[in-house]
Amino acid sequence: MTKGHRITVEPSDRHVRVVHGGQVLAESDRALVLHETGCPARYYLPPEDVRLDLLTPSETRTHCPFKGDASYWSLPDAADLVWAYPEPKTAVAEIRDHLCFYEVEVG
Repeated sequence: MTKGHRITVEPSDRHVRVVHGGQVLAESDRALVLHETGCPARYYLPPEDVRLDLLTPSETRTHCPFKGDASYWSLPDAADLVWAYPEPKTAVAEIRDHLCFYEVEVG
């Protein structure tokens, strides 16, 4: 890792809900929260708690030197709304196949 750059992953004790256009896309009490230097906290949800039937795989791929290669999913009116790391780096292995959204409600 780059000097001073830190990532931690831990179970969240909060309820996480994702709503887009009035439709609930995900709801979980089993989210993982990822804290990364210089970034907002991100909640990674297990796939069982996400409405995968509403999402379409995207061709977008990105690379993070700290987490690995990300794959994305979209809604008809929201491109690349969701991402996941199918093969994350060892330091963040817990987020494997968990999905993350840009906008979440945390309670």
